[in-house]
Amino acid sequence: MTTTPRTVPAVLAGVLLLAACGSQRPSAQGDAGQARGGGDAPVRAEALCPSEFTRYGGAPPTGEPASRPSPSGTPTPLPLPSLTGPGEHGVEVTGLYAWGPDSGCAAGYSADFEVTNRQREPLTYTVTISFRSATSGAVDNVEQTVESVAPGRTVTGSVAMSQSPGKAFDVSGAQVLKVRSVPADEASTASGPCPASGVHVYADRGDAALGLRVVGLHLVNCGTRPYRLDGYPELELLDEEHDFVDSVRILHGTERISPAAGGEGGPRPVVLRPGEAALAGLAWRNTTGAGEPVNAPYVRVRAKPGAPAVTVVPEFDLGTTGRLGVGPWKKDETYQGAGTATGRPTPPPASAVPSAFPAP
Repeated sequence: MTTTPRTVPAVLAGVLLLAACGSQRPSAQGDAGQARGGGDAPVRAEALCPSEFTRYGGAPPTGEPASRPSPSGTPTPLPLPSLTGPGEHGVEVTGLYAWGPDSGCAAGYSADFEVTNRQREPLTYTVTISFRSATSGAVDNVEQTVESVAPGRTVTGSVAMSQSPGKAFDVSGAQVLKVRSVPADEASTASGPCPASGVHVYADRGDAALGLRVVGLHLVNCGTRPYRLDGYPELELLDEEHDFVDSVRILHGTERISPAAGGEGGPRPVVLRPGEAALAGLAWRNTTGAGEPVNAPYVRVRAKPGAPAVTVVPEFDLGTTGRLGVGPWKKDETYQGAGTATGRPTPPPASAVPSAFPAP
């Protein structure tokens, strides 16, 4: 599940390890530790510590007294404000937990959720859970990807957040903020095992300035053979219901949207050796005039004619402009990842992703 500019969370966020795919067991509801639908199911949160969060153990964190009590390794279940059941996308929060100092875990709070695939094909979900305080509103938004959920199956997952140093938030609720889903065989990847196509395709978080939006579309050759490009990526825009958006003209060249988006010139042949990358810019304006604003969260991308489709989620907020500019593929000389079909290429950190705006 990688997009357009988003609000930066107020608190450093982390992620728990997903439960096994296809799990049908009921989930705990928190305050009583009872499973929905009855039974004696245990608390769903991981008993020893959320994944990606360290245990204090015998080495207390900086500033903690050496004589702290032995960690219990378990969270405190909290009541959920309401139980409304799964939303329209089949996702619901099923448990909320506080990890206090005596738990021995660096996590502050965690939440359990369930994803139910009501469609007829396997889907990969990206779920954003918002941790909320009665006094401060939303204090953190945490994103989790749930891969390849089979039709009719329910999968359980968890997310967690940590407290920022010097700040203490009284989290009293968690809710599903956003759900995005793509066909599992079209899911975007930036790293990990190399797809059968031999390339990773993904979108970065982009830049925004005065109504202008620019997102980079990245392609990494993770295979063992050269990969050739010559032209523009082929795009198909989809709305929140995954229906085709036919009211937007796709233009060749981002400079046709704005000179500030950069003038790439025409396409030229690009040959990527294993471990090399290419970049194409996507640019639009989100200004609104007469008519109905168009939002297209998804775009199906084909790197070249005949290539397998990959669905990325750049969250196009196109206003009423009706235009999207796409630049030609160019070799990304700044890419420093390395890998082949037998390796795991690592995408550059956010600070290393080349800006779609030209340097002054």
